[in-house]
Formats: sequence, C-alpha cells, structure tokens
Amino acid sequence: MSNPSSLRLWKTAAATIAGAVLAMSFSVAPASAAPLVDGDQTGSITVHKFEKPLPGSGGNGGGNGGGDGGSNFAQPVPDTSGLTPLGGIEFTIQQVNTIDLSTNAGWDAAHNLSSVFAPADPEGSITGAGYTLGAGQAQTTAADGTASFANLPVGLYLVTETNYPAGVTPAAPFLVSVPLTDPDNQDNWIYDVHVYPKNSIAGAEKTVTDAPDVKLGDQIDFTITGDIPNEAVIDGYKIVDVLDPKLTYVGATATLLDGTVITEGTDYNVVFDAATNTVSVVFTPAGLAVLAAHVDTRVQVVVNTTVNTIGEIENEALVYPNLPSFTITPGQPGGPIVTPPVVTKWGEMTLQKVNENGTALAGASFSVYTNEADALAGTNPVVLNGQSVFTVAADGTLTISGLRYSDWADGAAVAPGSADYRTYYLVETTAPAGYELLAEPISFLINSATTTVGIDLSVKNIPSNGGFELPLTGGVGTGLLYAAGALLVVGAGLLFVRNRKTTNS
Repeated sequence: MSNPSSLRLWKTAAATIAGAVLAMSFSVAPASAAPLVDGDQTGSITVHKFEKPLPGSGGNGGGNGGGDGGSNFAQPVPDTSGLTPLGGIEFTIQQVNTIDLSTNAGWDAAHNLSSVFAPADPEGSITGAGYTLGAGQAQTTAADGTASFANLPVGLYLVTETNYPAGVTPAAPFLVSVPLTDPDNQDNWIYDVHVYPKNSIAGAEKTVTDAPDVKLGDQIDFTITGDIPNEAVIDGYKIVDVLDPKLTYVGATATLLDGTVITEGTDYNVVFDAATNTVSVVFTPAGLAVLAAHVDTRVQVVVNTTVNTIGEIENEALVYPNLPSFTITPGQPGGPIVTPPVVTKWGEMTLQKVNENGTALAGASFSVYTNEADALAGTNPVVLNGQSVFTVAADGTLTISGLRYSDWADGAAVAPGSADYRTYYLVETTAPAGYELLAEPISFLINSATTTVGIDLSVKNIPSNGGFELPLTGGVGTGLLYAAGALLVVGAGLLFVRNRKTTNS
C-alpha cells in the first residue's frame, strides 16, 4: 500500500485536474478494492450533456454543488431532473501521451500540466508543456444527452466539444483522468467516470415595423432580439444584418430589455459596410462584461432603413453568441443563429384614362391619398419622388409606384377592415380638355396582382355638361334665343310705331 503522503498527492492532483471540468461527477461503484491504481484496468468516460438553465430558473447544477464552475469531485452524482438533455452534440476525447497515472510521477506530471492548461488553446497548452495528444475518438450525444467512450486505458484525457448546433455556446475543453478517487470511499478508485458539462442555448428572432409607412422613403425598422449565453465569461457577441439592396441603411441602436443602459462606442460599436449593405453591432470587452452580468435578459438591436425600390423584400439577421461562431459560415454547426426571415412588401398600380367609348385620354392628373377623409378634404397628399400631382401619359396611362401593399403589414398578411389594412384614394386634379373632373375619390389597392404588368384600373371621364350644351353657353340653343330676341325687338318696334300713329290721328 502507498504511504499516506503519496495518496494525498494523488488526490490533490486529481482534484486540480478536475477543476478544468465545467461540471462533473462519477459512478458510485469502485472498480477495485485496493487503494492502488491498476495500470491494466480499462475504464470509460460518459458525457452527460444538458442545457444550462438561466440563473433563478430552478435548474439543478452539476456535480459541483449546484454551480457551473469547476467540479471539486466531492459531490454525489448530481440531480439532473430539472435539466433539459441535449442530443446531437459531438465530443472528442484524446489521451495525453506519456503521462502514466499508475505512478506517483504520472500524477505529479498531470498536476503540473493542469496548472498551465488553457481551455482557450487546449492543444497548444498541452504541446507547449512537452506532451502530445493521441488520436481523437468522437461520439455524439443521444436524445438523452449521453455519449460514452468505453475501453479506455488508464490515463489523462482531453475532452473537447467539437460539433454543436448554431446558438449553442460549447463547454470549454477540459482534462479528466481515468481513474478518479471515489468520493464516497477514499480508499478506492473509480474507473468509469461521468462528466456533466452544460451548454448555454441562445435563440433569436427578427420583426419588421412598416404598418405606419405608406411610401418609398418612409422609415422601416427591423428589430433583432437575441438571447445572452448563460456564461460567467462571454468571449464574443455580435448581431449582423445583411440588408437587401432594396433597403437603404439609416442607423442602428442596441439596448438590453431589462433597461440596463448600454452605450454606443463604449459597450458596442455599430459598423456599416456600404459595399455589402451590411450593418454589424459588435460588443466591446466592456459590453461583454455587461452581458455576462445580465444573462437573464436579452439584447435588442433596431436597424433603421428606408425602402428604395418596390418589391417583396425578405430580410433575416445573424446573431453570433460566442467567439467561435464568428468564424463559422452561417447555417453550419456552431455558427451564428439565423433568424427566420421577415418580409416587407411594396408595389404599384397602373390606371388608364378613357372616355365614354373606352378611348384613351391624355391631359389628366391625379393626387393620391391614404385615407378617404384626406381625399375629400384635399389634405396630406402622398409625395413620391418629390411629386404630389401625377399626370397621365399620352396613351392615357399612369403608374403610381412605391406604395406599401394594402394587405401586408409588419411582416404578416392583414385582412380588410383591420387597422393596418391600407386603402388608397385617387382624386383627379385636372381633367382632359372637354371633360368633367371626377366628382368623388376613387379607391384602389396595392398588392401582388396590381404590381404585375398590365392595366389595373380604368378611369372614365364624361364629356363636359354630360355631352350636351346648356342655353346661354353657345351652340344651337344660343342661336334660337338670339332669333327669339330679335323677333321680340322687331315686334316691340312695330307696336311702338302703331301706337304713335294712333296718337297722331
């Protein structure tokens, strides 16, 4: 049997190495009754992968007494009943070569390595200490969140999370030994080791606000909301919006939904790349510290734009919740979260001015209004490209372009009668020569059908005075009146002469 001081050294080394693990425990049945490491014994490492609950959510911690720091290997198997298992997470293990844990010298070497091991550069810190790594073995967690590595020789192993979905912040790489001292029986070793690393899961969504807007040039706001990883240290965080070319960038701001004040230039920077029409909100080290202190709230970025061209404009955003995701292509495992797309829709309609026979008329002009009250009062006409009066072409056609769809607002279909359903109104400001102005506004809609090529609305003008001429205004009626007037004058003259004759005689 080893002397007490050697045994204490081994236990100390094991506890130090274990400090690199996010959360860990082990089975309760020792594989050997002797307090010596059996170098011929094989063991296993079983990873139990769970979603890390937010602070105060009631989730149970791993084998470190409820926290998420390094395990001290002095706790029983953790209660995971309140945690959500994560399947589909790939782990890879590699043995650290030439460290023999069946010897005191091996444990001493393991202890020394643990003091220089860097999770941010695990392989580099190991090779820098003079060791090499064996071939990797990869396993993917099942639906219950477990992945097992069996038939492992006694030794020290590097465990790395090598493949994980977008929005997942991976557990830091860690070292774990096979075997470990049994916490329930300090005179025995455990060769079947169980580790409990947990992942922060981040989600994101995007919305568009365009219901108040009616014409090109009005401000359209896109709002991106992202979760903050539940990590004590957040190594990177940014939100990126690659804008459609039909959108013109105006500005962007970031806030935290719990009201915590964050400041551009101090906590985050807004970077706009005009060549790619891309806006990025990138958190600084100071801002990352603020996020780590407020993991139970969310980040919200509002991107202000204007629409410069008609069309059905689809837009999505990218949320990068950790530094590794910065270098991974969107859509790939471990990359940024890609929000579901949102759509804003803008179109046009074409009218044709005709007479009572359907023949095209030129010379008319119109104004457009967004509600009937303004149309009747002639107030607040829509201004497009600096114009509020639009004149039909020589062929009698007029295209009104650059209005929001009537049946689509804030990224969703809207029904007639709803507050956001938009009906537009035409008021004729000038009628073709020889024709009457329209007596009342004409309503019209903008949608996918009107935006296609073709005539959407035929607007008929009636000839002046309904096609006939009133007396005293020229034409045949006037001549008759003049003739009648002349006869009256002649008759009056004759009567006057006769009266004089009568008087003189």
